[in-house]
Amino acid sequence: MAKVVTVAQQKGGAGKTTVAAHLAVALAEKGHKVVVVDTDPQQSLAAWVRVRAAFGVGNVPVSVKAAPGWKAGPEIDRAKREGDIVVVDSPPHTESTAKTAIRAADLMLVPMQLSPMDMWATKPTLDLAGSSKIPFLLVLNRVAPRGNLNEQVMREIAKAGFPVALSRLGNRTAFAASMLDGVGVTESHGRSPAAEEIRALADEVAERLGLS
Repeated sequence: MAKVVTVAQQKGGAGKTTVAAHLAVALAEKGHKVVVVDTDPQQSLAAWVRVRAAFGVGNVPVSVKAAPGWKAGPEIDRAKREGDIVVVDSPPHTESTAKTAIRAADLMLVPMQLSPMDMWATKPTLDLAGSSKIPFLLVLNRVAPRGNLNEQVMREIAKAGFPVALSRLGNRTAFAASMLDGVGVTESHGRSPAAEEIRALADEVAERLGLS
């Protein structure tokens, strides 16, 4: 039975699509047959996969299904029949499509930057996961090397009891640069800190899903 990983975040600009793309590649490099489902109306993830296909780039196959709106549920079900891991990029805001994507998940990842505004804006997404009884992990994204604000926000997250992925993603240009070329950071910058971070997240996700 295929496992579904939904990347969800109500707040825009958290890096949701970027995390989904790089994670899909890293999971495929672990030997999984990965299908991504883009339920975001902007269809950025689907466009990225089309760039891969058009230019013949990338070391591993990643297929995509564009599924905005009412198509989300049927396309996620179809993707589960075609792969063993389905990575879903959900739309921002807790609208019906986002709810469908979250409820289909075996694990939800919630990218979040370490700022008070991001933490507050993330709560509705986490509440939806809780009400749907979906396991989730906060994925700290664009993390600065150090700073008092990081520590303060982490203390607030700990107080709230939210589960946090052990793997953190730094504020690294390699993530965005590789996306422009239709590849994952593990393909374009294979020995970089960014690649190490996304591989660690893929390992953690696979372990959570019982696939490692």
